[in-house]
Amino acid sequence: MRWVKLGTAAVTLAIAGAGCHSASAPGTGTPRNDLSAMETTTLTINGHRFDVWVARTDRERELGLMQVTAQEMAPQADGTERGMLFVFEYEQPLEFWMKNTIIPLDIAYIRGDGQIIKTYTMAPFDTHLYPSLMPAKLALEVNAGVFGRLGIAAGDTVRIPESVLKPD
Repeated sequence: MRWVKLGTAAVTLAIAGAGCHSASAPGTGTPRNDLSAMETTTLTINGHRFDVWVARTDRERELGLMQVTAQEMAPQADGTERGMLFVFEYEQPLEFWMKNTIIPLDIAYIRGDGQIIKTYTMAPFDTHLYPSLMPAKLALEVNAGVFGRLGIAAGDTVRIPESVLKPD
């Protein structure tokens, strides 16, 4: 999953060479995040737990869940869902796409106070943009269908650890 701020596609492409924890998808040479090296945290929405990788850097956000498999995104043994939380420095209009993302995903755009402002279900490899419509500080991606199954929608609040919002 690549993110693109409105009007900054060229900037996103320009930072593609910046360093971060990344690897290549097996047998493809396509870059991807090294999930084992990324920060993790637990979020709660409507009493449902999500173990998420935290994408803070431009490179981590650009690579997102590209080339991540369904097996890697499978729920934990206790039923806790997996996902990736994209953290930005401030609230701003955001857009994501599914280039090089091989599994379908749900996305929730989230304000700094934790309120979900927009959700979508996105198809693999789709390069059309999914906009936040309003400024957001965070975006959460999970397996497609999870938000619908759990009744999670715009207006709900995500409980986010303070350390995620204000790191040391």
